[in-house]
Amino acid sequence: MATLETVAFVLLATLAVVSALMVVFHRSPVISALSLAFNLVSIAGFYLFLNAQFIALLQVIVYAGAIMVLVLFVIMLLSITTEQGLHRSGRVQRVAAPLLSAACAGVLVFAVARGSEGEAFVVSSADFGTVRQVGLELFSTYFYAFEAISLLLVVAMIGAVLLAKKRL
Repeated sequence: MATLETVAFVLLATLAVVSALMVVFHRSPVISALSLAFNLVSIAGFYLFLNAQFIALLQVIVYAGAIMVLVLFVIMLLSITTEQGLHRSGRVQRVAAPLLSAACAGVLVFAVARGSEGEAFVVSSADFGTVRQVGLELFSTYFYAFEAISLLLVVAMIGAVLLAKKRL
């Protein structure tokens, strides 16, 4: 008999695979973007299974929230209604694409086969991945890196404002 956790995992995996296929194969860019949002939420569910609540919340807030809003705004501003027609690919692409796909599939099968032989991932503490633990690591061990990234983001934002101001 399947446990509730197994049923939830199967539902999340199904949602992730179906939404990923819709992102790739659907003709409407808006539906593809919404499918990407569903895929990102299902990935957040996988983080919850790994007891990484903080990463799951960041996944939903940053990617499924902010980035998807940005993508939808760009799609709507550009008035993209359907996908452009496919262009004929060259001989190199027709030969290289199946070979690279087969190589990637082979590496994936090899990694999955080897991964089942190894030891399971050992969690170092009970509060691994929680907001408290991530905050303690971020503001103690990685304090200078955190400050450097915040400075870099401020400089990038100032640069974007200056570039946008020149165009107006």
